[in-house]
Amino acid sequence: MNRSPEPLTPPSSPKAKRVVVLGSTGSIGTSTLDVAAALPERITIVGLMAHIKWRELAEQCQRFRPAIAVLTDRSAFDQVDRSAFPVGTELKFGTDAACALAQESDVDVVVSAVVGAAGLHGTWAAVEAGKIVALANKETLVVAGALITELAARRNAKLLPVDSEHSAIFQALAHHPLAEVERVVLTASGGPFRGRTTAELERVTPEEALKHPTWVMGPKITIDSATLMNKALEVIEARWLFGLTAEQIDVIVHPESVIHSFVEFVDGSVLAQLSPPDMRLPIQYALTYPHRVPGPTKRLNWRALSQFRFEPVDRETFPALDLGMEVARRGGSCGAVLNGANEAAVARFLNHEFGFLEIARCVRAVLQSHHYDPTPTLEGLLALDRWARQEVGRWTPSPLNR
Repeated sequence: MNRSPEPLTPPSSPKAKRVVVLGSTGSIGTSTLDVAAALPERITIVGLMAHIKWRELAEQCQRFRPAIAVLTDRSAFDQVDRSAFPVGTELKFGTDAACALAQESDVDVVVSAVVGAAGLHGTWAAVEAGKIVALANKETLVVAGALITELAARRNAKLLPVDSEHSAIFQALAHHPLAEVERVVLTASGGPFRGRTTAELERVTPEEALKHPTWVMGPKITIDSATLMNKALEVIEARWLFGLTAEQIDVIVHPESVIHSFVEFVDGSVLAQLSPPDMRLPIQYALTYPHRVPGPTKRLNWRALSQFRFEPVDRETFPALDLGMEVARRGGSCGAVLNGANEAAVARFLNHEFGFLEIARCVRAVLQSHHYDPTPTLEGLLALDRWARQEVGRWTPSPLNR
């Protein structure tokens, strides 16, 4: 662990939390920096990490003056113009440097915002160091939920949700014991293809799938939203984050995306969290928890809210959700295989290598063919992640796969 005798960056006030953002140039990362800019008396950015976008990282460093910046892509690091970074920012390279940054003794909160299974390493390092982790990387819990939650308990680390749905559940639970919870209901916008038939989805292009009706996100998560795989991953995340069973988790379509999730208690009471669809609010709550302060997000316009619609998920047309439910029930090695296969399948779809509906079909085939391990090690999970990606690369759509 990298221990520094002096603070990385002195806090701007006694109340300021010293924050590292892993994945600072992505949509969650940039929204985090919007929150930090709006709350300088409460948040000080001491470290930033990006994968390949070194120019954007340099601009962020000029704005926030962190002590350390990390690039994890070798080609980007080799091409970077060091003069673009401020004199006081040390530029480092590699996953090990990112993990060391997450473990710095003078870091209070680590925002885990790297997309996909690649985010597991930094999250694991932060949890191992006993940090508060503002978790936007749901894949960490999908791949290694049992291991990461056990590690968090042992290291006294805190996992605070950043996904709007899980933040809503976290807020609605508000210290209620698990025994009082009947179930949680995650809301889904329905994505760009809500109401479409299977026949219509056979002809969907990547360009159409990337047009989300509500949220502005990166390409991978946008495709996951269109297939409802994103909701499947959120079911698994909720299972581990809140200690629920799969049977206690449900999903409902709510196109307005104002009610972000529900908690139903054993006495019949239902609590929900409402806000405009703006990721900066759950990010801010994770960074300022347990306090609530004015921030940069918009307020609900109650006069403009004419109705709330709710619809059941069309599980026949969008089978990814049932895959998530299955993985939440089985646990073990299933999450690593599901996630690795889905990331690779989404990449093949975006490359026009096969159709939209082939994503779930391919993932199902890979999941069903793997050798299930109920108690895998971290090394075993990472190996299965690699295996699943290789299997997707070899998978060929055919009538037998349908």
